[in-house]
Amino acid sequence: MKELKGIKIGKHYIEKPIIQGGMGVGISWDQLAGNVSKNGGLGTISAICTGYYQNMRFVKKEINGRPFGTENAYNREALFEIFKNARKICGDKPLACNILRAINDYERVVKDALEAGANIIVTGAGLPLELPVLTKNYPDVAIVPIVSSARALKIICKKWKAAGKMPGAVIVEGPKSGGHQGAKYDELFAPEHQLEAILPAVKEERDKWGDFPIIAAGGIWDHDDIQKIMELGADAVQMGTRFIGTYECDASENFKKTLLNAKEEDIVIVSSPVGYPGRAVKTNLIENLEPNNNKIQCISNCVFPCGRGKGARAVGYCIADSLGDAQMGKLQTGLFFSGANGYKLKEIVHVKDLIDELMTGEKK
Repeated sequence: MKELKGIKIGKHYIEKPIIQGGMGVGISWDQLAGNVSKNGGLGTISAICTGYYQNMRFVKKEINGRPFGTENAYNREALFEIFKNARKICGDKPLACNILRAINDYERVVKDALEAGANIIVTGAGLPLELPVLTKNYPDVAIVPIVSSARALKIICKKWKAAGKMPGAVIVEGPKSGGHQGAKYDELFAPEHQLEAILPAVKEERDKWGDFPIIAAGGIWDHDDIQKIMELGADAVQMGTRFIGTYECDASENFKKTLLNAKEEDIVIVSSPVGYPGRAVKTNLIENLEPNNNKIQCISNCVFPCGRGKGARAVGYCIADSLGDAQMGKLQTGLFFSGANGYKLKEIVHVKDLIDELMTGEKK
């Protein structure tokens, strides 16, 4: 059995090698991220659609009960409030902010996260090649890409080295994760694209650029999974879905119940307006999708690959509206993202007890 030790991400020491994945909309905000960091892991605040925070009280304009436009869908005031409230829980322990590369106003959101006090910026859903430049005035802030191949890490490291800032860590994510995937649909179940297959190649590539930690993600559920993936060269793990099963998780009660009630066959792959396949719980929304639905309007203008609603109409739903509805607990219209093992969630526990169990393998 390998001893589970802390890691350094840039200048920041994480006591326990457990990173909580950034989950939007509103699944990992102040309560979850603050409590994970408080208990020695790394809490990650999702910057996606912060306009929905606290029943949209920071939103200046809304239409049909939804934040209107990019400046309201992602709301600066709400992000600052989320960080302020997370800090009340974890003090000065490191906090990360996850910012999808695919969102509109990516640069603005990165700058706001830096001002709000993020110690670490995590980015996936695209190659964040400009991140060293955006963070150049914050030398203590570590930057962490999410990749699904050694090739992606090579491209990032080459560009970042030229810009004078290297990754504080790299998250290598396999295709069993929840939400948007880094592989095409027909690759998701291929042996060569599984986490166990891509991790060694990413480690080999990392070794060419430095010794920053490798964080493995996607389908990791318990202490045994952590041990197995560390034997393959990971220094830490990132877990998302498992943390939804905590009292402190910011998800709605209906979101948690949806996962608690899910069976293995209910976890399915869906097309997304973002342009990547996604993994979610099969619900009313998914069962009744109408692709090429020209009735769908773009209200929030959240992600550029969607093209102001083109992608939404093609797949039959708006990603911002559906994730926002899940955050508000609307069972009929919500999109409930989950990792491949989400059906294993059978009870709600406290963050502290979950982290203790993941570290020791012993359940209280």
